[in-house]
Amino acid sequence: MASSEAPHESTAPKIFHCRLIPPRPDFAFTMTEDERALMGQHADYLREKLREGIMIMAGPVADPAGPWGLLILRAGSEAEARAVTDGDPVARSGRGFRYEILPMLSVIM
Repeated sequence: MASSEAPHESTAPKIFHCRLIPPRPDFAFTMTEDERALMGQHADYLREKLREGIMIMAGPVADPAGPWGLLILRAGSEAEARAVTDGDPVARSGRGFRYEILPMLSVIM
């Protein structure tokens, strides 16, 4: 059956894979006390995003090239996902952390 309505993009939230790249490959093993405190702020921020229903899951990934952080977000757009990662205390710290954000093409949940 054909529809006369124009196709439109879904307004359903999208899922984003966010990779937190630390300032150095051995960061997880060589954190200073200040960096450890910053990571505590990072964890508190992510717990709040979990309570808000924006974050689905997060945690460190044991990559042989060096651990990095995985953050899976539910957001309406990449710009919304970027606002979440930009608000993360580690991203705002100026200490060399950065996020890569990739939209998931499909998700089984």
